[in-house]
Amino acid sequence: MAINAAAVVGIGVLLFPLLKQHNETIALGYLVTRVFEAIFLMVGIICLLLLVPLSQEYAQAGAADASSLQAVSTLALAGNDLAYQIAMIGLSIGSLPFCYVLYQSKLVPRFISLLGLIGYPALLILMVIETFGLGVGPAIYILIVPGMMFEIGFALWLLVKGFDSTTIASESATSPEVG
Repeated sequence: MAINAAAVVGIGVLLFPLLKQHNETIALGYLVTRVFEAIFLMVGIICLLLLVPLSQEYAQAGAADASSLQAVSTLALAGNDLAYQIAMIGLSIGSLPFCYVLYQSKLVPRFISLLGLIGYPALLILMVIETFGLGVGPAIYILIVPGMMFEIGFALWLLVKGFDSTTIASESATSPEVG
């Protein structure tokens, strides 16, 4: 989980220079939301790590203390869930403009960008529903499919083809030199 949190920030840092060529505000916003996501993922890790000392106390506790320790453990698990949901809300909010830049710039095929433009609002809706405990049933998890398809498709596209170099070259040629 910690490696994922670090990778999330790494993605934002690595994409910042490329996104900045197309929209500096969105590039900065994307980076900030990836850092936000990583922070909340780390909060979730801390909540889970609290279970280690709690389990040690539980093993040594008498019957009277066991129920209070179990309640704290339940709270730590709930904290992990909530931190994850908040992280995914941040991811959704930051990735929507990111996908818009991908769509407008044609750095990747538009159908991939469209999956993100559909998937991240769907993920946002799902996470808000979960965060507020609206309990709509397991069928709601269908909302993660477009975002999942974007993340897998985008990663595979970058591994196989990379960004459209003609788009990057034309943007670089029209951008004024700073120096």
